[in-house]
Amino acid sequence: MDAVMQHLPDLALAGALAWGAGLRLYLVVFALGLASRLGWMPLPEHLGMLTSPLVIGAAGLMTLVELFADKVPWLDSVWDTAHTFIRIPAGAALAAAALGDTGTGAALAAALLGGSVTAATHFSKAGARAAANTSPEPFSNWALSFTEDAAVLGGTWLAIAHPAVFLVLLALFLVVAVALIGWLVRGFRRLFRGPAAASPDPRGP
Repeated sequence: MDAVMQHLPDLALAGALAWGAGLRLYLVVFALGLASRLGWMPLPEHLGMLTSPLVIGAAGLMTLVELFADKVPWLDSVWDTAHTFIRIPAGAALAAAALGDTGTGAALAAALLGGSVTAATHFSKAGARAAANTSPEPFSNWALSFTEDAAVLGGTWLAIAHPAVFLVLLALFLVVAVALIGWLVRGFRRLFRGPAAASPDPRGP
């Protein structure tokens, strides 16, 4: 129990990085790196790479691109599809780096769990945005996008300021995300089957 409490800040930070990567990979890297470099938010030494000017600059540029792409209906879904192969491994790597000083086994476990958290977050986000894009109005899409922006910044701060609270909320989020993914999969299956699948077979049972 003492060991868990000792590493609670690192666990929360690893969870925040993995979760944030599933929503806004570049924003979470940029925000943490810049905040640490300016002395606003301390980071563990093994995440010092995030404070590199090159990393901050690249993440900042991609943050601007992503913030624009994520607010254009259908372009956001294309962006999400392409980032399936970027967010998940990046989330796993960031989670492993957050526990880099706890041993190889812990870092590997963090990578596996972090990749799973990122995947659940990414697929629930991508599915929700694809569903929102079926509506002709853009306002639901914009609302979701701005909510995600605020959630990543607020969640990252919460993970550092109140790690236990963040971990509880993260667990609740993952339960909801898994349920949402299942609901979206069933909804898209019904949508793609079309009305023909719902009509009775004329040949009878």
